[in-house]
Amino acid sequence: MNFVHPLDGLDAHPWSSFSHAYGPAEDLPDLLRALVDVDVDVDVDGDADVDEADDALSELYGSVLHQGTVYAASAEAVPFLARIAAAGHRTAGVLTLLGGMAESEDEHGVAPGAVRDAVAGQLPLLLPLLDDAETQVRRTAVWAVSHTRATARVLPALRQRWESEADPLVRSEILAGISRLDRAAGADTAGPVLASSQPAAVRMAAVFACLDADLPWTEVHQTTMLSLLPAEASQGDSLDLDRNEPLAAVVEMLLTRAHDADRDGGREADREAVFALLDAALRDDRAEVRSEALWAADRACMLSRSAPRRLLDGLRAAAVDEEAVVAMASLLGRLGAVAAPAAEILLPLAGRDPEQTDDHADRALSALVLLAPAQAAPLLADGLGRRPRALDAAAGFLAPADSTFPFDARLLGAIRHRLAQPGALSGNEPGQLTRLLVGWGARATPALPDLYDTLVHFPSQAARAIAAIARAAAPDERARAERALRAAAEKGSIPVAQGLYDLTDDARPLIDLLEQALRRDGDRARQAAATAVAALGSGAKALAPALRAALGGTGGDTTTPALDVDTALAEALWRVTQDAPAVVAALDSVFARAERNQWSRWSVVRAARVAALLGPAGRPLTARLEAVLDDPEQAPAAILALTAVAEPASLDHTALAETALRSAEREADPTGALDALEALGAAALSPDRLRRLAALTDGDRRVIRSGVEDRVIGGDEAFRVRARRLVTALTAATAQHSRSA
Repeated sequence: MNFVHPLDGLDAHPWSSFSHAYGPAEDLPDLLRALVDVDVDVDVDGDADVDEADDALSELYGSVLHQGTVYAASAEAVPFLARIAAAGHRTAGVLTLLGGMAESEDEHGVAPGAVRDAVAGQLPLLLPLLDDAETQVRRTAVWAVSHTRATARVLPALRQRWESEADPLVRSEILAGISRLDRAAGADTAGPVLASSQPAAVRMAAVFACLDADLPWTEVHQTTMLSLLPAEASQGDSLDLDRNEPLAAVVEMLLTRAHDADRDGGREADREAVFALLDAALRDDRAEVRSEALWAADRACMLSRSAPRRLLDGLRAAAVDEEAVVAMASLLGRLGAVAAPAAEILLPLAGRDPEQTDDHADRALSALVLLAPAQAAPLLADGLGRRPRALDAAAGFLAPADSTFPFDARLLGAIRHRLAQPGALSGNEPGQLTRLLVGWGARATPALPDLYDTLVHFPSQAARAIAAIARAAAPDERARAERALRAAAEKGSIPVAQGLYDLTDDARPLIDLLEQALRRDGDRARQAAATAVAALGSGAKALAPALRAALGGTGGDTTTPALDVDTALAEALWRVTQDAPAVVAALDSVFARAERNQWSRWSVVRAARVAALLGPAGRPLTARLEAVLDDPEQAPAAILALTAVAEPASLDHTALAETALRSAEREADPTGALDALEALGAAALSPDRLRRLAALTDGDRRVIRSGVEDRVIGGDEAFRVRARRLVTALTAATAQHSRSA
């Protein structure tokens, strides 16, 4: 089908009336035009045109399908994109874009389903492309039309194409499309093509179709999946990004089914199938299979609390050489103490030639630091300065927030040696070294002379360590530390003045510097100053005028930094003055401005937590807090605040408990949900809700499953410990109430 004018009506369209990710869509005509203006017969200029078309397609992805989100302008672009594809311009790329737009359920500023309906409206142009001569066009056409949900029109066309299609990758896409539109039909189509005589790509699609249809996972599926490994090779350039790592995707689907069924006591077999599948793959002779299995095992451990213990033996068996140990080091480190039996596979590499910079040794030692810190300490001492990842695991971003790295005399000596060479220190190392010393307290006293010398080079880091160590030192050493900090504080460093206050309780130098910081421009500086003032509390009353002046500095700014600065200033003003009217007005302004910023959810959470500090004095904020109860991310903090500020009789405690519990179940704000449930108390929890909370605590599904990768498993385990304490306390309170009644 050849369209001479695929862009008819382009310039007459009211693009400025519609928006995409970056605002009014006035740039779309030029981008759409660039897709068409490619002269394939011109050698030199043609290359430039092709580059321009590639750039235009990339920009269209960024604007009308921005990180998977669609907009009003997306729907307006669909007819032009469909005509461009049908006319043979960048057909495969444009079809992929159309399929992604139809797939999206993340819709902003457009009616639900409107973009998908717009793509479905172009099916007369798109369906004929199922028979295109080019393989990739047929494949992407299947992808696009099967996401329209127009089953009555698309499913017969896919079935017809299935009968005649010979290419394995296109056939696999057709099977996926049939399953997408009608899961039962997908399962029926999949059954006959699980056989080993079929191409690997088709068999892999059949496995997914069976899972999509929620069929029981049988020995046939298990055997088929194992026979397909390494499975990534069979996929080609997968259009479905959620399934471009097939083994990991199968593992996630099976675990999700098992977790969903846990509430009803069924499908334990799915979980067992995952562990058996991964154990077999981890023990495979082929490195490519073990590599896929390691990635899938990582995913399993991020989803399942029982996975680490069940998979550890397989992981140890997969550590057949240095490359394998390095590949699994990150996962072992994130598993922490549960992976301690694997220390033996890390030790040889972790301790290799500490006098040399060695990235592989550093990765192994980093993992060892997290799962067996006492064994790692002397090795870190030997390699200090040449093992940055391991030092970060001991005292940097990767370090557990709730524990201190064990004291080691050899490591203390190595730290002192590094501090004596300030010119060799850079980046985060000064902070990491001093954090170790802070954690050791009085045992780090021998390092005080080195820290005094380091003050001139790294005042912020050294001051904190000096204060922490000298507090427990002998009087003469305390006096020496005070003299060093006072001299350094005169140079205007807030962290040094903070250290002096921590050591001596003398807040005068710190207050003077904080007043200057509060009057400076810059959100970050004022927020840091406000946080420090809040910690001083009523001892910083002299700063009240500066706090009030700073609160007026952001005006009507709705950006997240401005909202967070005003929240920090409001908290500081409350802790310093208890001036309820001023603080309520400041927080009310934050809530009001946040309504105009779609990215302000967590700013609202922070403001609600400050509102909770006010108690009944914050009652004028009740309506603002109630207004965000429908948002699962904001609700827990709002509930916490409402229990503090609202008229108690006005609150429906049981409804609020249900809201908090749902927030945890949806992984919106699980930790905040625990705060809210604790504030609501046992009376708000029915036996069923208490059972659901216990399920979050003791179930196999991790409650925290996303976020910074290195924090997920540890964060979930911390949630679990705290939730278990809360369940115990609430259960005891409920029992006590029953006995009293």
